[in-house]
Amino acid sequence: MGAEADIEVVAEAASADEAARAALRARPDVAVVDAALLGRHAATTLARLRRALPQCRLLLLAGVNRPAVARAALRSGVGGLLGRDVPLAVLIDGVRRVAAGGRLLDPDVMAGALLAESSPLTRRESEVLDLAAQGHAPGGIAAALHLAPGTVRNHLAAITGKLKARSRADAIRIARANGWL
Repeated sequence: MGAEADIEVVAEAASADEAARAALRARPDVAVVDAALLGRHAATTLARLRRALPQCRLLLLAGVNRPAVARAALRSGVGGLLGRDVPLAVLIDGVRRVAAGGRLLDPDVMAGALLAESSPLTRRESEVLDLAAQGHAPGGIAAALHLAPGTVRNHLAAITGKLKARSRADAIRIARANGWL
């Protein structure tokens, strides 16, 4: 990609944390992010990137079997969403289109997102469950989302009820199995 006259690669990263630090340093016009780097916490990481770099357009590369990632990408306002295995020419065209302010959505990735059962959780409940899945206790979730600890406990109770889960761990398992996390 760096061989293209109109595209300058300003950073590369091997982890989500490294990518976030590199993006904050380089302040790129477009960040190409592999969803595999984000792991199971794509929604939270994408939202953080969007808040930290509002001027940066995101082009996310995701597998077709990751409906939750595709939905999280759309909710977070990414400029583009492509399959991880697209040819280089398609990726380069995608970077150009997203840089120009366009929106690019891979039909194969989107089909998986549309065909998957939608989550019964609200956006806030999904954020709470995502942080719980990362191992955060209710106090840590409250601090991260600027909520009262009691509000987080209420969200966790609502989540387990909606998912008919026996516990928080069971709710996380159910959400992951359905592609909601």
